[in-house]
Amino acid sequence: MKSAVLFFLTAIACILPFLLPGNFYLGIATQILVYGLFAVSVNILAGYGGMVSLGHAGFLGVAAYTYAVTSGTYGFSPWTAVGAALVIGTATAAVFGLIALRTSGLSFLMITLALGQIVWGVAFRYTDLTNGDNGISLGRGTVISSDPLTLYYVCLAVLACVMILLAAFIRSPLGAAVKGVRDQPRRMSTLGYNTWTIRYIAYIVSGFVATVSGILYVQIFQFISPHALSLTVSSEAVLMVIAGGIGTLFGPLFGAGVVVLLKNVASAYTDRWPTLLGCIFLFIIIAMPEGLLPGTRRILAGLASALRKGAPRTASLQQNPRAR
Repeated sequence: MKSAVLFFLTAIACILPFLLPGNFYLGIATQILVYGLFAVSVNILAGYGGMVSLGHAGFLGVAAYTYAVTSGTYGFSPWTAVGAALVIGTATAAVFGLIALRTSGLSFLMITLALGQIVWGVAFRYTDLTNGDNGISLGRGTVISSDPLTLYYVCLAVLACVMILLAAFIRSPLGAAVKGVRDQPRRMSTLGYNTWTIRYIAYIVSGFVATVSGILYVQIFQFISPHALSLTVSSEAVLMVIAGGIGTLFGPLFGAGVVVLLKNVASAYTDRWPTLLGCIFLFIIIAMPEGLLPGTRRILAGLASALRKGAPRTASLQQNPRAR
């Protein structure tokens, strides 16, 4: 059943560009893929590792700025810039993990927030390299492709590859250890597991995925500014994870779809779209506290169960009219 649903969703995603009315909506669909990947990176920490981060936009921004400076400022090829962004973004996550994982709980939340703000401050103040608040614009020759359709399929292919690898990671013994440290850290430590190392690996994997999303971000917008590193972007990613279903593989993608659609479509009709977003999140919390994806599964399972219970009763009434 799950395989059939995944195949159906994949088929819809592949033909979606031909069903959309124009490049505007194709661009929104591409943004959903990129922000969905970014939300997935947050979910690795928050959902599977039990560590909520408010500074994840820093990794996205570091990767995007590295790509922009390497390709746009210094004129290296796009693929060289991709390699540089992957290395520097992942290295940043490795360094930040050494600092952040000295704490836990609320302290971890605050220190990730502080690290994210440090990266934002560097991007805002180091104008010789980042051009400050004006940001860095990229030309056509400095990105992998300027064609909206090509970018959509590139983002879709990257997202699919990351989701396949992430599914394998979650089902591996290491993934089980990450969830075990989240649920029972003392017991895992007693069993001989190095809980700090397991959390550190999860942090680096999460930072790597955020780095990939940063590379795709600069491809579709062809622009990067300190706004991409702000607390707002990190907070929105956490909201995407919570709305879609924290600790689920595909839940963050659904949450990203809701947020991106409201930001780009609803904002065209009303300036009070954040109020609408708040109302939707309130509905999700009341009706589906576990998130959109698990909540939808629960409702569909309940409907299917009700139909199965009603079917034998209907059949018996048809066979024995006197029972009425």
